[in-house]
Amino acid sequence: MISKPITTLFLDIGSVLLTNGWDRNSRRLAAEKFGLDFAEMDERHHLTFDTYEEGKLSLNDYLKRVVFYEKRPFTLQTFKQFMFDQSQPLPDMLPFIASLKSRYHLRVAAVSNEGRELAEYRIRQFQLNELIDTFIVSSFVHIRKPDVDIYHLALDVTQGQSDQVVYIDDRAMLVDVARGLGIHGIHHTSFASTQHALAQLGLTVEQS
Repeated sequence: MISKPITTLFLDIGSVLLTNGWDRNSRRLAAEKFGLDFAEMDERHHLTFDTYEEGKLSLNDYLKRVVFYEKRPFTLQTFKQFMFDQSQPLPDMLPFIASLKSRYHLRVAAVSNEGRELAEYRIRQFQLNELIDTFIVSSFVHIRKPDVDIYHLALDVTQGQSDQVVYIDDRAMLVDVARGLGIHGIHHTSFASTQHALAQLGLTVEQS
């Protein structure tokens, strides 16, 4: 157990609360569905996606660079809807985090790398604003993880003390960056492992 109680949760969204918004698997599915050259599409994606996630490029402009740089037999809107449809909830984590928040009166902040349109869709579609108090999303604040400034910003906005904050992310390096600031870090690999790690920090849900 820890000496100070946890007051605040910092959560990644993709692969923690929801599926990833637009990962390699989703891009491969898109290439298959729309008859695109995946290798070319993926190279173009990597050249420009960070700019989109930093909020310096709209989704339409990202897609014009990655897909619609030449005439296509499908519309921009059709392709965007396919992108949005890739997002699905991870059913165990959402109610679990909601129960922890209610039981311990936790502040909950999303600390996430996501493009604006994808983030806004996911927040609306899955009512994430009912669970999350503050959204420190890269496209909103123009800083991407692993830039340490995004963690400092999250601490400032929530007024959380680092030794009373838990950060949950599916990428180990990003968890290590948070730990470097004195934040309790959990590398999320499964619901069971994260549930156990939170219990070690004094956060459990009463069994019904």
